[in-house]
Amino acid sequence: MAQPATVAQGWPDDPVPLDAATAPVPAYGDGSLADLLPTLVAGQGVPGCEARIAELTPADRNCVFLIDGLGWEQIKAHPDEAPYLTSLLATSRGGTGRPLTAGFPATTATSLASVGTGLFPGGHGLPGYTVRNPDTGELMNQLRWKPWTPPKVWQPYPTVFQLAHEAGIHTAQVSSPVFQDTPLTKIALSGGTFHGRLSGEERMDLAAEQLAAGDRSLVYTYYSELDGAGHRFGIASDAWRGQLMFVDRLVQRLAEQLPPRAALYVTADHGMVDIPFDEDHRIDFDEDWELRAGVALLGGEGRARHVYAVPGAQADVLTCWREVIGDRFWVASRDEAVALGWFGDRVDERVYGRIGDVVAAAHDDLAITASVNEPNESAMTGMHGSMTAAEQLVPLLEVRS
Repeated sequence: MAQPATVAQGWPDDPVPLDAATAPVPAYGDGSLADLLPTLVAGQGVPGCEARIAELTPADRNCVFLIDGLGWEQIKAHPDEAPYLTSLLATSRGGTGRPLTAGFPATTATSLASVGTGLFPGGHGLPGYTVRNPDTGELMNQLRWKPWTPPKVWQPYPTVFQLAHEAGIHTAQVSSPVFQDTPLTKIALSGGTFHGRLSGEERMDLAAEQLAAGDRSLVYTYYSELDGAGHRFGIASDAWRGQLMFVDRLVQRLAEQLPPRAALYVTADHGMVDIPFDEDHRIDFDEDWELRAGVALLGGEGRARHVYAVPGAQADVLTCWREVIGDRFWVASRDEAVALGWFGDRVDERVYGRIGDVVAAAHDDLAITASVNEPNESAMTGMHGSMTAAEQLVPLLEVRS
């Protein structure tokens, strides 16, 4: 902790609030996760889809392997644990050696919906880990889908997988069986056939088989355990590094089985940062009277908060949050965040009320936890959600047969 200033040194000036307009908005439209599948299926001739990522070359058979929590910066920092992934860094984004951006917030439910629908968060309507349902006033957990909400009402648009299947492309998802019937899968990743396999090796082998099963194929496969190790132990832990080593072998296993005329794209839904367990890096909302004042509901997650004010208190809550954490978080009103494009180029009317009256995105290594109402999330070491490079930048590594 920093030492207090002495009289001779002089007291520091009041912290300068961050300008919300300086937040690095994701590269929606030509370099975000939402742009990937529309680009791939446009190259396969699916009507109504356009190639948005200009650097990618069409292939007849496309496989997307999404590794939960595998940020661009984390790969670059661990060449010894991930030699194969490291060898592919120069292939990222069509050989430019550049990453994609996840989208805001950089969290699993939002990112998977962006990948599967090809829409930005303001369109598909999953703009956070937990958000308020304007129809009920309750917080809706969009990863665990609690409380129950009709999926097709919450996200009514077709997925890219459905469009590809209807266009005659052999379409398949290969993942853990536990995800087959989840609402998130249905609204974001459904279309074609779902194949459940328990082990990572089985998924890689079946993904390769499914890729070869059609003259034109679109296959999606997924691995979640790296993210779980990061949340529990942190990305500096042996457990996380061990998972990274395993992921590296899985990618190579799949790459070595690609059928002819195929492209494998390895990407992720977000990166991650470790947040120390001390008062300088964690502010407990449930114990902080200033941040709680005028707040009816706290949504989002530690590094990307949706703050829902008591009616009539929106301006006061915005002022307070800017005064208390505005030098370490980008803090914006709902209208400011929408106008700045944090959720994409448009926000559907049904989605507008899901966004917080105040939206706060972490700039520093800091989290707003909630020890009483979010005990499990507050106990996590690794976190994500904001617009920092460590969270936003994700790979698009490419292998072609």
